[in-house]
Amino acid sequence: MDGNACAHYKIRKTSSKSKALTLALSPLLIKVIEQSVMPTLALSRFQNIRVYWLAFIAYWGIVLFGYDTGIGGGVVTQPYFQEHFGIIGADGKIDTKKANDINSNVVSVLQAGAFFGALGSAPISSAIGRRLTLLLFSIIFSVGAILQTVAGGSRGIGYIYAGRVIAGVGIGAISAVAPAFVSESSPKEVRGRITGVFQIMVAVGVMLSYFINLGVSLHIKTGFAVWRIPLGFQLVPAGIMAFGLLTIRESPRWLASKGRYEAATKNLAYYRRLPPDDPCVRHEMAEIEAAVEEEREARRGLGLKEAFFGKGNAIRFVIAIVIFILQQFSGQNSVNYYAPQIFKSIGYEGTSNSLLASGIYGIVKVVATALFVFFLVESLGRKLSLFISAIGMGTLFFIVGAILKTHPPPAIAPPTPPAASKAMAAMLYIYVCFYSMGWGPLPWVYVSDIFNTRTRHLGLATASASQWLFNFVLSKITPTLVTDLGYKLFLMFATINIAGMGIFSLLIPETKGRSLEEMDIIFGSVQQEQRQAGIARQEKEIAHEAQDTTSTQSDEQKV
Repeated sequence: MDGNACAHYKIRKTSSKSKALTLALSPLLIKVIEQSVMPTLALSRFQNIRVYWLAFIAYWGIVLFGYDTGIGGGVVTQPYFQEHFGIIGADGKIDTKKANDINSNVVSVLQAGAFFGALGSAPISSAIGRRLTLLLFSIIFSVGAILQTVAGGSRGIGYIYAGRVIAGVGIGAISAVAPAFVSESSPKEVRGRITGVFQIMVAVGVMLSYFINLGVSLHIKTGFAVWRIPLGFQLVPAGIMAFGLLTIRESPRWLASKGRYEAATKNLAYYRRLPPDDPCVRHEMAEIEAAVEEEREARRGLGLKEAFFGKGNAIRFVIAIVIFILQQFSGQNSVNYYAPQIFKSIGYEGTSNSLLASGIYGIVKVVATALFVFFLVESLGRKLSLFISAIGMGTLFFIVGAILKTHPPPAIAPPTPPAASKAMAAMLYIYVCFYSMGWGPLPWVYVSDIFNTRTRHLGLATASASQWLFNFVLSKITPTLVTDLGYKLFLMFATINIAGMGIFSLLIPETKGRSLEEMDIIFGSVQQEQRQAGIARQEKEIAHEAQDTTSTQSDEQKV
C-alpha cells in the first residue's frame, strides 16, 4: 500500500463528494459509512495534534535560543548596567572600547558554550534518546540562568559570563536535538510546517527579549533588577519545557534504530492518532524499518568515518555546514543581537527609542515567520523560498547602505528620528519579512530533512555546532564592525546575500514532500529499486506478524 494513498490523510479531499454519494446509497450502506468513515473524518481534523503538541513543548527550548540571543545586547545598553560594571567612566563618558568588549563578551560567550553543547549532544542523544537529552540539558541551562541572575554587587560580571557559557551549553544541545526529535516524529505531509515552527519560536523569543528590555528601560532606572528581571525570565520557558517533556513520548525512529520496534510502532501510532495495526501506520513503520535495516547492514562495524564520509553522506554534512555559515553572514543575527545598537547607528538615538524600534522589528519577524511557515513553506518548496529570500534581503541591504551613505544621521540627535532613519528602519522591517520566508526557518527544516536515522543526530549536531561557531564569530566582531564600517556593513551583508546565498539556493536538491527515508535515494546512498524491495519485504513481514497475532487471538477465543 502506498503511504500517500492512506485514507486518513486524504479523507478531507474526498469528503465533499461523499455527501452527494451518500444520498444515492441504501440505508444499510449509509449506516456502515456513518460508523466507519465519519469517525475517521472527525479525527482527521486533528490528525497531527499530538505532533504539534510535541513541537510546542520541545520548541520552548528554542524560545530560550531566541530570547538569549536577543537579551544580551539590550541589557548592556541600560545606563545603570553601564555605570555598575564600569562602562561609563567617572567623567560620565562611555568608554567605547570597553563597551564593545563587554557587549561582545556578554553576547558571544553564549555561542561559545552552545558550540560545545551542540557537539556533546550527539552521543548523548544517540545513547539515551531525544526526550531525556532535552530534559537533561534544560536543567543544565537553568543552572546557567541562575548564575546570570544573581550577578551584582560583590558578584561581578564574571557571574554573567560563567552563566552565559553554561546556559549556552544547554541551548546548543537543545538546538541540535529538538529539530531532530520533531522531524523524526512528524509525518512528511506536514513535516516542513511543523519543523518550521522552530524559527517562529526563535522569533518569539527574540521579540520577548526586546520588549522585556524596553519595559525595564521605561520603568526601572536603577538597581540590580535592571538585569535580574530580563536574565531571570529565562527560567520561565526552561521550566515550561522541562515539565512539558514529561507529557510526550520518545521518537519512533530513534526507538526503531535501537531495535525496539514494538515500542516504536506504539509511539508512531500514538503520534498519528491511529491504531497500531492501521495500514498507514504499518506502511510508515515498514518504511522506517527498511531504512534502519539498510543502514545497519551497510554500516555494520563502521564508525564515525563511515558516518561522515560514507556513500552519499559527505555532501549532506557539507550542505549542513555551509547553509548555516551563510545564514549567519546574512546579517540577520547581527541585527538580532545588537538591534538597539543597529537602530542607534541609523538615527534612533536614546535607549527607549532604539529598544522600541527593536521591539517593532521583533513583532514583524514573528508575524512574517508564522505566515510563511503555516501557509507557504509546503507550497513554494525549499529551493525557491531560499532563492527569493536571499535576493530580497540583499536588495534591501543595498538600499539601507545607500541611504546611510547619502543621508547619515545628524551629529546632534533631533527629538524624533529623521525621515531617512525612518526609511532605513522600514527597509529593515521589510528585510526581516524576506528573511522569515526563507533563510530564517528553512536551514533548520532542510538540515532536518536530509539526514537518515543513523546519522541524523550527528548531522544535526554538526549543523548546530556550525551555526553556533559562526554565530560566536559574528557576535564577537559585530560591535566593532558597526563602529568601524558604518554603511559598508550593510553593503557587505548585501553582497553575501545575493552572490553567496542566492547561488547556493539553486545548487541544492529539493526535499519538499519527500520522506526522510527517501533522502538516501536523493543523495545516492541507496538505489530506488533496492529501497522499494526493502519496503515490500518489511510490509510482508509486518502483515505476516499481524496475521499470526490475529490467528492466535482467534484460537484463544475458541478455547
